[in-house]
Amino acid sequence: MAELLWTKARKPQYCSLRLVAFLLIILLFVFFGAGVLSPRMLMLGTRQEGAGEAAGKPISLHVVTLPRMVYPQPKVLTPSRKDVLVLTPWLAPIVWEGTFNIDILNEQFRVQNVTIGLTVFAIKKYMVFLKLFLETAEEHFMVGHKVNYYVFTDRPADVPRVPLRGGRRLLVLEVPGAARWQDVSMRRMEMIGSFCAQRFLREVDFLVCADVDMRFRDHVGVEILSQLFGTLHPGFYGAAREAFTYERRPQSRAHIPRDQGDFYYMGAFFGGSVAEVHRLTTACHQAMMADWANGIEAVWHDESHLNRYLLDHKPTKVLSPEYMWDEQLLGWPAIMKKLRYVAVPKDHQEIRHR
Repeated sequence: MAELLWTKARKPQYCSLRLVAFLLIILLFVFFGAGVLSPRMLMLGTRQEGAGEAAGKPISLHVVTLPRMVYPQPKVLTPSRKDVLVLTPWLAPIVWEGTFNIDILNEQFRVQNVTIGLTVFAIKKYMVFLKLFLETAEEHFMVGHKVNYYVFTDRPADVPRVPLRGGRRLLVLEVPGAARWQDVSMRRMEMIGSFCAQRFLREVDFLVCADVDMRFRDHVGVEILSQLFGTLHPGFYGAAREAFTYERRPQSRAHIPRDQGDFYYMGAFFGGSVAEVHRLTTACHQAMMADWANGIEAVWHDESHLNRYLLDHKPTKVLSPEYMWDEQLLGWPAIMKKLRYVAVPKDHQEIRHR
């Protein structure tokens, strides 16, 4: 009886020792097994042959060395501009002179090695504006960066020869003309969208879509680049939304009610990444085709549809009227520190109907 009691008393101790031994074996197996069988150890094992100095160097890493830059420190308690709005309610920057450091931005975009596409339509008599447009673009547009000029025209033989900086190309895309200037304006969305899919996605990183009857007067650089940007209309940047010339007829796909709207954007200067511009132009073209099928044409054609799109798909950057101005009509108010992209004086009726 005593021996039986002694045996029962020892049994739990024996079982606990066996459990501890079992756990130790499992831990040793996991530790050494993980070390031997892990992908990292297998990878290192394949590099033992020929190991040496090369074994300690990174593989397939491109080291980028940025130059040392000295610039004024940004001050949290000192706003860059006190006289204008510099940030939208959805936290997109509004670009004014004094709100950016172009040296910092240039270095960032040079490291990315971006190429910017600039589209312009020189249809019929609008060809007369192309030479000045290209010459001033070479002087002020994306200086120091690679640029592809895409000239859409029905008169390829009349495209002027303009000397270009290194890394910049002029590409002529022949397209049919149109009887009305409104049709040229509206078909622009279709053609840009089509060429985005055909070639722009492969050739450039950002796309800027501009009107030809303008000229670059001051710096227009990488500060404008973003996934999707629009430009404030110079005639409405200080107006209430009720005064905007949106399409107000509910029958149109461009319709915006009077109690909606952020800004009024100009159709003459917009852009973004090629993918975003493709989405924008495709959506606007489809909306215009739906309107056409219903026998309606938006009041300001493609610009009306652009404003509808940018209301629903907020731009990630907004350009101030510095990037779209008409000094002949609006003068030069003190709020405009620079006039960067400006209208060329012309007789609209003569040009549109010649």
